[in-house]
Amino acid sequence: MTEKPASQAFWGGNPPRAVSEARFQKLFDEADAMSIQGYLPDGEVVYWNRASEHIYGYTADEALGRNLFDLIIPTDMRPDVEAAVRLMFETGQGILPGRLELKHKDGHRVPVYSNHTVVTVAGQSPVLFCMDTDMSALDQAEAELRIAATAFESQQGMLITDANGVILRVNQAFTCCNGYSAEESVGKTPRLLKSGRHSLEFYIEMWRSIIDTGAWHGEIWNKRQNGDIRADWVTITAVKDNKGDITHYVGTQTDITQRKEAEARILHLAFYDPLTRLPNRRLLLDRLQQAVAASLRQQIAGALLFIDIDHFKTLNDTLGHDVGDLLLQQVAERLSACIRENDTAARLGGDEFVVMLEYLSPNLQEAAGQAEAAGKKVLASLSQPYKLRHHDYVGSVSIGVTMFPTLVSTTDELMKQADLAMYEAKAAGRNALRFFDPEMQAAVSLRAELVNGLREALRKQQFRLYYQPQVDRNGQIVGAEALVRWDCPVHGMVSPAEFIPAAEDSGLILPLGAWVLETACLQLAAWASQPTAAKLTLAVNVSACQFGRADFVDQVIEIVSRTGANPHRLKLELTESLLVENIDEVIAKMTTLKAHGIGFSLDDFGTGYSSLAYLRRLPLDQLKIDQSFVRDLLIDPNSVAIAKTIIVLSQAMSLSVIAEGVETEMQRVLLDSLGCHAFQGYLFSRPLPIETLDRLLLGGVSGN
Repeated sequence: MTEKPASQAFWGGNPPRAVSEARFQKLFDEADAMSIQGYLPDGEVVYWNRASEHIYGYTADEALGRNLFDLIIPTDMRPDVEAAVRLMFETGQGILPGRLELKHKDGHRVPVYSNHTVVTVAGQSPVLFCMDTDMSALDQAEAELRIAATAFESQQGMLITDANGVILRVNQAFTCCNGYSAEESVGKTPRLLKSGRHSLEFYIEMWRSIIDTGAWHGEIWNKRQNGDIRADWVTITAVKDNKGDITHYVGTQTDITQRKEAEARILHLAFYDPLTRLPNRRLLLDRLQQAVAASLRQQIAGALLFIDIDHFKTLNDTLGHDVGDLLLQQVAERLSACIRENDTAARLGGDEFVVMLEYLSPNLQEAAGQAEAAGKKVLASLSQPYKLRHHDYVGSVSIGVTMFPTLVSTTDELMKQADLAMYEAKAAGRNALRFFDPEMQAAVSLRAELVNGLREALRKQQFRLYYQPQVDRNGQIVGAEALVRWDCPVHGMVSPAEFIPAAEDSGLILPLGAWVLETACLQLAAWASQPTAAKLTLAVNVSACQFGRADFVDQVIEIVSRTGANPHRLKLELTESLLVENIDEVIAKMTTLKAHGIGFSLDDFGTGYSSLAYLRRLPLDQLKIDQSFVRDLLIDPNSVAIAKTIIVLSQAMSLSVIAEGVETEMQRVLLDSLGCHAFQGYLFSRPLPIETLDRLLLGGVSGN
């Protein structure tokens, strides 16, 4: 009897079994989840179900009759698989099930869980059946789980809650960040982190966003287990099932406290003065702009106080900048203590401060009274003694005040107005308060026109040098003082009292002073050839601005040398105010010029800040009695006493002495009796052009 093919033999059998076998074959054929292949000892495929087509890519027609090893066994696995197959056919037992990675038709590897069994039917060739379950989806799921687990244990704090907000799981970063262990967190709600810094409305808006959009993110202040309150960046995401119902919430937490602190530091540096910790100019102007707008809208007045420390430069130069910084810090502290909570104290820079007063009276006059009261409070506070390390210091400030709103209430205009008023307070003697008014602005405009006129005068050489004679007790001219005049084509001859202050404020005193010195030296050189004038001295006034220049000494020496003037006939007049700034530098410059033969006269002696301690160190040649004392000699005993003291002092220090502003013979006689034998004033002559003075020199001066 001819042996049937294994494929037929196996599924054939006795007729009574046909129905049952057919059922099993249908089951195997249509099993979508399990690939079933049958093959002979030589590897020929005799069975290939539908699942095998899906898993390995071959149809039954493509697989049947072919060698299984060629179809799905990777080359590197083939020797081991063939050996295992031989063993199973020899023993009739399948090897233990396990995971394999077999070959798909397109070449990629398919992970499967493989079971093997050998089926033997009497009289027929044994068949090895492989039953493979595709593990691709499971492997992907496992990979995703591993990724999720790794992500969950990230550097970010994470928690998972159920739909009711009960914590189900937290990661290690969460416990490290907040201080709560997993055991302490699970079963609780995120409210265990509540800091109390957020309102109910905050949380309502947060949950509204989660419900509407499925997520929320933002900054939250959370409280750690140890009580610290820290800033976190939090995201909350809702997890929904297939029906769209929320099943879980996933929250992430990142500590951003350091970033917030860094942002705060950057913000503070941008808007606050690092020395005093007061608002700086930028923040002040921003607040002022808002205050002006609110003032206009609500019709409530405000005020701006511009504060400048008196003689701050002197303090810095004498005691050092570190001590000056201490003063600035203490001034800032006192200002902050003087003002209301809604007011602003700011430092503009240097020794300039501003106080902005808001929400004063709707009545401008009443508001001005309130501003004045606040200003006087500041004056009183800042004039109290300061302890600056080992130094006791008593200072003062000058305050300018302007009110707002006004017709022109821009921040720039208000600052300018307050600044102008402050300078008026300075001019009034310092330690004073002055309000801005339109007359100040008019004066400023006039000053601006004057400065422009001075520039034009320098360019067109409109200045003239006049000379006021200086005489001895016999009325003989012994010298002169050079005095500048402005021969203005519009206003005529302009007095220096009108334009010198503007020249000093604008810096034009530097080119003007250089011109005066050069013109005077040229005149000295010309006098040297005239018998009547060869022995005359010529006094030239020097401003503090000129003298303070680093190149002043070199400039004077160069001009004297270039003009051919006799330096022993040149006398530079200095004012007492010049000596206050930096006495050591002043002495050094004077000493250098003195070595070149140039003399010095101290003008306005007794009216300023004279100190015998430094007066004796100065290389002076002459003291000048100020005309304010000379004017009152006949009516004020104190003026006589001061004049006599100056004369005695000059004699004791081997200095010459001269009185200016002598207008009457009785003044001259009295001064002469006190020991002053040199004079200058209208009694003898007004300042004269050089042509008139030269004619006068021929006959001398006896007084008039």
